[in-house]
Amino acid sequence: MTHSRPKSTAELSAVALAEQFAELARSLAAQPSEEAAWKAIVQGALQSIDGTEDADITVMRGSNFRTVAPSSDRAARVDEIQYNLRSGPCVDAILEQAIFRTGDLAQDQRWPEFGSRAAGQEGVNSVLAFRLFLEDDQTIGGLNLYSTQKDAFDESATVVGSVFATHAAIALATTQSRDDVQNLEVALKTNREIGIAIGILMSRFHVTHQQGFDLLRMASQHTHRKLHDLAAEVAETGTLDFPPP
Repeated sequence: MTHSRPKSTAELSAVALAEQFAELARSLAAQPSEEAAWKAIVQGALQSIDGTEDADITVMRGSNFRTVAPSSDRAARVDEIQYNLRSGPCVDAILEQAIFRTGDLAQDQRWPEFGSRAAGQEGVNSVLAFRLFLEDDQTIGGLNLYSTQKDAFDESATVVGSVFATHAAIALATTQSRDDVQNLEVALKTNREIGIAIGILMSRFHVTHQQGFDLLRMASQHTHRKLHDLAAEVAETGTLDFPPP
């Protein structure tokens, strides 16, 4: 009879961490929308990464930065300083596809102006920033963690945060794919209803396909109703409560 050796403290910690991230991945993937996933990621970071007091996500589309799901007004304000300067660990994490960490922001010569302002105005001394690798080629994301304490993020927090950012990116890709499928289904349904409505108008008023669409569009503008709602009604009732040209 063989006995497995007891797990070391490090092994137990690794197992616990793996279970924690597995549960996190399930939770993030179950979010109903991309916006909900952003918020869940921020809350997960606050709970999972030691030293984190404030967190949010930077989204870059084109050359424009914006903050989503900030856990506090302070996090959003610190982001805004970086966006205006186009300099700081969170901006650089996105642009240089790297992890940036600082434990004494006011003295960090990599970002002298940002560090001085963030520490002086907002009391932020430690920052840990990760690039989020998203499947959307036109959108780039970054996970930003802040603390008022100096040297708040150690090497362990960096490792855990890196794994967390990977899970977050995967979960976002899942959510985005689900949203894309839902949007495609809505678009197909809408196009089908518009096609049916045009066919009905062509038959009823003896007009061409383009004239049928124009009639539907004019009715939409005249009644201040969305085109797909009006088309769905025509498809269901076979009538259009709008005088033909």
